[in-house]
Amino acid sequence: MEFLYQYGLFLAETVTFVVAFIVIAASVAGVAQKPKAKKGQIELDDVSLQLNELKSQFLSATLSKDEFKAFEKDEKKRLKQQKNDVKNKVYVLDFNGSIDAREVDELREEITAILTVAQAGKDQVLLRLESGGGVVHGYGLAASQLERIKNAGINLTVCVDKVAASGGYMMACVADKVVAAPFAIIGSIGVIAQIPNFNKILKKNDIEFEQITAGEFKRTLTLFGENTDQARDKFREEIQQTHELFKQFVSLKRPTLDLTEVATGEHWFASQAIEKGLVDEIATSDDVLLTFNQQSQIYKVKFSHKKTLADKFSIGLTKGIERSILSILSTLQRLKP
Repeated sequence: MEFLYQYGLFLAETVTFVVAFIVIAASVAGVAQKPKAKKGQIELDDVSLQLNELKSQFLSATLSKDEFKAFEKDEKKRLKQQKNDVKNKVYVLDFNGSIDAREVDELREEITAILTVAQAGKDQVLLRLESGGGVVHGYGLAASQLERIKNAGINLTVCVDKVAASGGYMMACVADKVVAAPFAIIGSIGVIAQIPNFNKILKKNDIEFEQITAGEFKRTLTLFGENTDQARDKFREEIQQTHELFKQFVSLKRPTLDLTEVATGEHWFASQAIEKGLVDEIATSDDVLLTFNQQSQIYKVKFSHKKTLADKFSIGLTKGIERSILSILSTLQRLKP
């Protein structure tokens, strides 16, 4: 056990030294670089080309040489004919939402770029959505960005492979069609707020807390002050008002829903949610893309920020710390008697 302790201590000291060095290097790089406004660019990936190449690679390994040559000949004719035909386009977006919905900054850029070229009544947008929800104003803005697509006369399909709950479902319900994998989590049309209160701890340690406000309800529940029943009632009222707005929004987008049944804050698997009208079809986003690829040209659209040297150091530092901690835990686990 003494050897195990000494070895673990040595590893920890080594990691600490490496982390300290990286932090210093990153700080120097950040100071040396002049602050500039972050810029970004739109990136396009030809999804149809990727799917066709995947098909070709698979057939080259499974068909005989003569059969594959015949396939290649037919495929060239088909692709040549496609170039002559005017095909509608499908633009694919990904939204993997965090609690503060900060990804909406990229989403708005992507949608703006699409709207400059997409043809109403012809082209379509497919959003692959994954989110368990978060802050109301963030997801409200994200849903409003999706409404821009609808307002432009462009069909919107939302695919949910894992989860679209709470704010995530607020986004999903905007779509003309919601498609979800069988075990995707759907729903949670409700509002929650949790605030810890440390007032008793402060009193126990003879620490006074003062808060000065103007306006009766400028603050309701607080972290450090003594909460009152009046403040709690007001806070509940605000939560209820937010829930009512959420329900009105969902009802407007999917008027056939029975809100008394689905707006309880509960969530369901998609195979259950389809019976309640929360989703329209059970399938994965992969299946939807394959179907679109039969008649459409598919492009993946992504807005990416240009990373500064300091950003790259920061990302590398985070990943390095994670790897080092996992390595230490793994090594100690192997040496455990």
